[in-house]
Amino acid sequence: MSTVAPDLPPGVAPPSGPRVLRRRLDGGVVAPLKIASGCDRRCSFCAIPAFRGAFVSRPPQDLVEEAGWLAARGVRELILVSENSTSYGKDLGDLRLLEAVLPELAAVPGIERVRISYLQPAELRPGLIEVMTSTPGVVPYFDLSFQHASGRVLRAMRRFGDRERFCALLDDIRRACPEAGVRSNFIVGFPGETEDDVAELHRFLTDARLDAIGIFGYSDEDGTEAASLPSQLPADEIARRVEDLADLADDVMAQRAADRVGEILDVLIEESHGDGRYSGRAAHQAPEVDGATEVRARGQLTVGDMARVTVTGTEGADLLAEVTVPATTGARSARGARRGEPA
Repeated sequence: MSTVAPDLPPGVAPPSGPRVLRRRLDGGVVAPLKIASGCDRRCSFCAIPAFRGAFVSRPPQDLVEEAGWLAARGVRELILVSENSTSYGKDLGDLRLLEAVLPELAAVPGIERVRISYLQPAELRPGLIEVMTSTPGVVPYFDLSFQHASGRVLRAMRRFGDRERFCALLDDIRRACPEAGVRSNFIVGFPGETEDDVAELHRFLTDARLDAIGIFGYSDEDGTEAASLPSQLPADEIARRVEDLADLADDVMAQRAADRVGEILDVLIEESHGDGRYSGRAAHQAPEVDGATEVRARGQLTVGDMARVTVTGTEGADLLAEVTVPATTGARSARGARRGEPA
């Protein structure tokens, strides 16, 4: 007969997972912090609710304790992860709980940055935008799950929005923080998608000026509503549309990076390559999925330093930069200054 394990010290897996001590798999300065599991949304193309169940938030105190555990092991940036981070707290009776817990996580000693992944546009509240763009240590980085820009396709996906609403949301974010970073993923070739729908997505990608864009071809997932929809597109047509939009996405990301030349940014140093060369990420760059920043410095930097740099050039979506002032270690630096402003 199985028994429930007793409560464990900080560094445990979330309540929905195995009750074992958490162990870090590497010594990097960035680590994920799971804030919830499951999903209550019913997107027609997604099977996650079927095998991960309903949305379950972790208690705020567990998050703060685990953040302290990670900080004590060299972590400087936390990436909050879940299937839908904007739903955090709704099952605990407080849909605005994320706004309250973000400053607590950012205040954990040793933590320089808190980044949030996977935000639902339909649930992005003005109060959350305000906290994300005004709280020291919380990066103004918006990982928005748009998925498409045609209202007709989005309704078939059982999702919210259209091109005009998404552009208005981005305007709200950039009014609050002009240097905010935005990324999103898009599904191309959804059943019934027309050339007009693709053109609408093309217009959105051109207008939205996103920092990072993922373009994916639609494929059926067993047990989903979309798998049984009529008007399935041929694989070669989906591939053609993906290629065309991926080329546009590359151009948009390169232009967005070029727009940042001359800006002063804070870069978390993650690797040292010798000869005064380093790599890391600015606030608008998430690990693995976005671009990076290559840094040159006359003095010595250490992995985990926060270096203030001036952007001098680009390579596609990546930035090239030089250190402007000495790096900070263990003390949060100010949010990246605008072009030409003092540090």
